[in-house]
Amino acid sequence: MQTFANLLTIDKSEKTPLFLQISTAISDNIRRGVILAGAQLPGTRVLAESLGIHRKTVVAAYEELLAQGWIETKASSGTFVSKKLPEMKPVDLQKTPARTTGSGPKAGFAFHNDPLLQRPIIKGSNVLAFNDGFPDVRLAPWNALSRAFRTILRQGYRKNLLFYSDLFGESSLRATMAAYLRETRGLPVAEENILITRGSTMGLYLTSNLVLRPGDVVIVGEISYGSANLIFQKTGAKLMKVPIDERGLDVNAIAELCKKNPVRLIYVTPHHHYPTTVTMPAERRIGLLQLAQTYNFCILEDDYDYDFHYDCNPVVPLAAADAGGHVVYTGSLCKAISPALRIGYVAAPADLIQGMGQLRRIIDRQGDQLMEAAVAILFKEGEIRRHLKKAQKTYHRRRDVFCEMLKNELGHVVKFAKPTGGMAVWATFDRSVALPVLAKKAGANGLLISDGTGYDPMLNATRLGFASVNEEEMEHGMGILKRLL
Repeated sequence: MQTFANLLTIDKSEKTPLFLQISTAISDNIRRGVILAGAQLPGTRVLAESLGIHRKTVVAAYEELLAQGWIETKASSGTFVSKKLPEMKPVDLQKTPARTTGSGPKAGFAFHNDPLLQRPIIKGSNVLAFNDGFPDVRLAPWNALSRAFRTILRQGYRKNLLFYSDLFGESSLRATMAAYLRETRGLPVAEENILITRGSTMGLYLTSNLVLRPGDVVIVGEISYGSANLIFQKTGAKLMKVPIDERGLDVNAIAELCKKNPVRLIYVTPHHHYPTTVTMPAERRIGLLQLAQTYNFCILEDDYDYDFHYDCNPVVPLAAADAGGHVVYTGSLCKAISPALRIGYVAAPADLIQGMGQLRRIIDRQGDQLMEAAVAILFKEGEIRRHLKKAQKTYHRRRDVFCEMLKNELGHVVKFAKPTGGMAVWATFDRSVALPVLAKKAGANGLLISDGTGYDPMLNATRLGFASVNEEEMEHGMGILKRLL
């Protein structure tokens, strides 16, 4: 029986119970044809002694195999592999890799792995970072959110919040968000114009899949939000790019493209263009809206960090001045509070919102309505507004300190314009500095920065986020870059 025991690989240090390790090993050998149908298994006492474990463990393993139908017992005869299994041919053990956890590193079938989607993933880390422009999650009102969530859990049985919900998001948050957008951005919207999503990217995806068809023309900036471009390309749309200057998208260039092409959609981040942070002035906004009226295209307005402006009042969104129903407005709380809070929204004509809800149903039946209801409470209690006011002051101060440090410490190799809002600086490095090399060395020294290749490698530029770091952390990070340069 020692030979049989040699077929079973068990590890007493693993978290998986021994009886499951044994039953899995036996079933694998049966499946591979190493142990044949009808073969007799060793007795529980003998196998336990061979493996150096307690007999009850082997008994539990056999019971598991019996329940799954792999084995059968015969009175006074012993335990046997079930004869009802399909015939399996023995395999050469030396040519067959031992099975570990999971089903192996590769699928046993063909599938389309689109190289277009092979992009680096941004993940959270405790390492110091001048990131893409994320909030300082340490400032978020977690205690208030926790209290609100507990309140909703206690009330959930009365509000059916623990069951399936509407396709468009939790009603209280839709109504609250509509009121908030009316008051803060001047958007003429009601609850029927709001769809709650899991972040703004879902809003971009749903809009694109409803509006675009293969071959449709989409206009974006020469440098733009990479994920949005991927979404458009996955619909089969054709991207056409226009220049970006210190005032955002070149609307005259858009007009020329419209004369020659049936433009279907224009993607724009007018408040703080991504990634350069520049703001589109009023005359260009008006011009873009007039073009939409003339050529009947959709303007997809991604207002990812409208809440943070420092030097003047923010310019109102395009959606606030849209008289023809051409603008789809997206935003989220991910940048305002925390990326972990997956709540975004779309504000659009009611018929489009209906279509989005139906499409969303087949990819995400509903959002997290418990969390959505809790966030609605935070809005109603004024907690969100208090947080944004506090964060606004903090980020304003951090922007000033960061830009001063960047000018004093790295001004000889970095050019930038002080952003009027947002959470990052668009920094262009001197050609003598290889940004990818600098980013790699900085990472090795405890500072994460983007290497700029996700925007346009030829620009040798990147976004340096200041909002998520305090002044002490800024000094440390600047010191690292200064030493490396």
